[in-house]
Amino acid sequence: MEANGFVSRRVDTPSVDAGVTAGAAGADIRWLSGRILDATEGFVGGLSPPRITAEPDFAAVLQLRAAPEPTVSATETEIDYEGLPQGVATSTHMLAGAVAGIMEHCLMYPIDCVKTRMQSLQPQPGARYRNVMDALRQIVRTEGVWRPVRGLNVMAIGAGPAHALYFACYEKLKFSLSNVVHPGANSHFANGMAGCMATVLHDAIMNPAEVVKQRMQMYNSPYRGVSDCVGSIWRREGPGAFYRSYTTQLTMNVPFQALHFMTYEYLQELLNPHRQYNPSSHVISGALAGAIAAAATTPLDVCKTLLNTQEALAVHAEVPGALGVGASVGTASATGGRHISGLGEAFRTVYRMGGGAAFFKGVQARIIYQMPSTAISWSVYEFFKYVITKRQYERRLHHRDGEK
Repeated sequence: MEANGFVSRRVDTPSVDAGVTAGAAGADIRWLSGRILDATEGFVGGLSPPRITAEPDFAAVLQLRAAPEPTVSATETEIDYEGLPQGVATSTHMLAGAVAGIMEHCLMYPIDCVKTRMQSLQPQPGARYRNVMDALRQIVRTEGVWRPVRGLNVMAIGAGPAHALYFACYEKLKFSLSNVVHPGANSHFANGMAGCMATVLHDAIMNPAEVVKQRMQMYNSPYRGVSDCVGSIWRREGPGAFYRSYTTQLTMNVPFQALHFMTYEYLQELLNPHRQYNPSSHVISGALAGAIAAAATTPLDVCKTLLNTQEALAVHAEVPGALGVGASVGTASATGGRHISGLGEAFRTVYRMGGGAAFFKGVQARIIYQMPSTAISWSVYEFFKYVITKRQYERRLHHRDGEK
């Protein structure tokens, strides 16, 4: 059944309690209703009208569904958590994705800063770190406590709309393609294809923000702030500089997201087969999916970082003597030098300057960044889906009771 452009998952049996399990799933819902949802009532209260005290509890209603009223059909009482309930606008689903994306990028931004620096091909002595914690300590001690979050504002601005389109597109395509590939069941191929298509929209919005962010994160970055960085890139390199790494970003993120989504959905089938709201399963599945996808695509991420930052020593590697002794490892735009363009040239430059090992520079930081990032993103997103579904159900229940 399609509701506002989103296809709900099919129910195999026509009985009213088709999607309900009486064991652990019911206990999880009761626990969540009593703790998580009550604790966040004020935060999500604006999503729908206030809860009426005379309404039965959501968990209690689900428990009593074994003896339904004869006038209520299976379609009306079936609560499909995996799909949006009827009447929910697409903008509501996009809101959940936007909040998840902003939280993911903001909370893990300091680790992202370390990852960018550790992927530098020829770091200065002051920017050579043993591991992630050593990098954070050195950055805070030598450059100030706010240095690891420099450029955070541009990431937050880009992450909101990018993730809103990303999750909304994924949910729509996942169910639509699953009905074509494997009707009535989950399809890993459909999940992967939906993730790839959603990535194209996501990266189109995020790529300019990534360019500015990574140039702000580099050691001895010459930019005073985000607006100075944007203006300098625009004047020196033109608007095309903001999308110089777009094809590389897609080349990296398409396999990353395909592997990420397929792994997440596969782990959900193992850990959460009934697809109830289960925070621990979302955290574990998201973290493992992010770690596997991050490790596999690190070589492409190193090339993307080089294309975004245009690291001066790498740009002038083919021109002996182009940089004098003690030259800063800044960006090419600041020095007015030539630019590295294209994935092929980036691969050749990385290999020439560091060999095969250079393609895995910063892999530790990338995994440490991606594991909690994807865990946060999926947990927040699935939580919002559950809350929206619950409150929409309560609204329909109240409306039905008012008609009696």
